[in-house]
Amino acid sequence: MTKQQSTCPVMLWDGDCEFCAKWIERWHRLTGDAVSYRPYQDALEDFPQLSVAACRRAVQLVLPDGTVFSGAHAVLRTLSIAGRYPRLLVLYEGFPLFRWLMDLGYRFVAANRSWLPK
Repeated sequence: MTKQQSTCPVMLWDGDCEFCAKWIERWHRLTGDAVSYRPYQDALEDFPQLSVAACRRAVQLVLPDGTVFSGAHAVLRTLSIAGRYPRLLVLYEGFPLFRWLMDLGYRFVAANRSWLPK
């Protein structure tokens, strides 16, 4: 088994971002051991399909088979994997307007996380 292969999904996040760290704590409390969380700065070498630029833009969720989800899709899939809010993932994947709104909200937060409340 390579480093990339794992028995559970891995979410890569910006380890230099306090805002991100607080949200990762919350998500970890919701998902328990169903998902592993690693700062991309420490884990990127294990995931050659990801770039630094992609990880700077958004969280990345890597499934055990190597499939990658990014941004809002990664967040909703992460929560769904742990049995949390699965209907939100269904809405995201099934309704383009909902997907657009979620992606817009995620991009706004990502672009402004340095001044948003922790």
